[in-house]
Amino acid sequence: QVQLVESGGGLVQAGGSLRLSCAASGSIFSISDMVWFRQAPGEQRELVAGITSGGSTYYTDSMKGRIIISRDNAKNTMYLQMNSLKPEDTAVYYCNAKVQSRIATIPLAYWGQGTQVTVSS
Repeated sequence: QVQLVESGGGLVQAGGSLRLSCAASGSIFSISDMVWFRQAPGEQRELVAGITSGGSTYYTDSMKGRIIISRDNAKNTMYLQMNSLKPEDTAVYYCNAKVQSRIATIPLAYWGQGTQVTVSS
């Protein structure tokens, strides 16, 4: 099947930077949209940024100007460069991808297990 694995989370001081990665593997034919979400304790999961297969991007207003989303289609990997981090950015960050696998008849959405980002003040 298909797996998404996030990495790059950790503890950082306010004002610092982190780069998250999301690697997709398995029986993949193609990947369309790839999206980063985050979920803080007691909060609903929210969209952070997304990128289409053609490279078009979109960002949540709360992080616009501080983050850059990118992807390497040859590696089936998506990245999130986060700068000027704030304590309120603390959350578990999840990747989501719409994948057409080689065995499914339609594209399906897959989730990674999440990576913790903690920003200290």
